Amino acid sequence: MALFDLHVHTVRGSSDSSLTPQELIKSARAIGLDGVCLTEHSGGWELQELEREFADAGIRVFGGLEVDTDMGHILVLGLHRYVAGINKAAELRKVADEAGGVMISAHPFRNLFNRPPYNANLLFGNSGPFPTSPADAAQHPLFRIVDAVEAANGSNTERENLFALDVANHLGLTSTGGSDAHSTHGLGNCVTDVDGDVRSEADLIEALKAGACSPAQGLHVGELRPFVRGQAETP
Repeated sequence: MALFDLHVHTVRGSSDSSLTPQELIKSARAIGLDGVCLTEHSGGWELQELEREFADAGIRVFGGLEVDTDMGHILVLGLHRYVAGINKAAELRKVADEAGGVMISAHPFRNLFNRPPYNANLLFGNSGPFPTSPADAAQHPLFRIVDAVEAANGSNTERENLFALDVANHLGLTSTGGSDAHSTHGLGNCVTDVDGDVRSEADLIEALKAGACSPAQGLHVGELRPFVRGQAETP
């Protein structure tokens, strides 16, 4: 078992983050993370930069991107720099495949259940038509493009996350977890429990593609539990 936070932003590549590499390392080690993925908004880390910055981190640190596409935000691991045209999800799929990467739909149902005008969801807009069930939502073409769905996102509501989990289960897609942290606050509140010993980015991508992982929550407060119906819901 290896516990990874697959959705983290730092000051290095996300202008809305206050999290420094030094703070990241200290906090990640303190709560028991085995690794993190730096899914930056405006550009990834080059491999040499990662090796230099995190050589003595004591945890695995891999780079990636959070790409704003025509089908919402997509986390891409295995791709470390922006390429022209990847704002289109279909093109991003081609580029990710060429790089041997994996694509995860990030927080796909954020704001979906808010009342107008506060319900601007990146998949369904703010005027609908809105899905009425997981089976309905699963018809969106995004889910034929990505490899996995971020079911547990630390910045989402419980209802949004459970809906994402239901959609992933309906489709038989892999579910992941990530904090979406932009500071030390909340780091590790949602994580991905990866089967096996992950020693490289390639190991992690292989496990995600094989579905050898599951979302979990509560690591940051020492109460790690699977993110599943029943255990995930607030009593």
